[in-house]
Amino acid sequence: MKKSAWLSLPLALGLFVASASPQSAGHGGFPTPPQPMDSSTLEKTPSTPTRRIDLAQLQQEADDLARTAQTIPSDVANVRKGILPKDVIAKLKQIEKLSKRLRTELNP
Repeated sequence: MKKSAWLSLPLALGLFVASASPQSAGHGGFPTPPQPMDSSTLEKTPSTPTRRIDLAQLQQEADDLARTAQTIPSDVANVRKGILPKDVIAKLKQIEKLSKRLRTELNP
């Protein structure tokens, strides 16, 4: 009788540990997800205001950007010859400004 008590003790202990583990809870230890939102709540949220983009102005700025950028290679060639055109820095700043404006307007 003493031998059977020692054999049943590890079996009982194993069953106790297995029943207490979170894996046996059926959901893998993860919390339950929240309830889905009510569709009436979604209808009450205000929609984001849409921006109006002036496409003609954007096209003009894109053309200005392209024209200004086309002059930069010749300015850099002059710099390699030792001549720094006085307006090259202003052109680069203008390119940055136009590029940033176009990027801001076109990025949703």
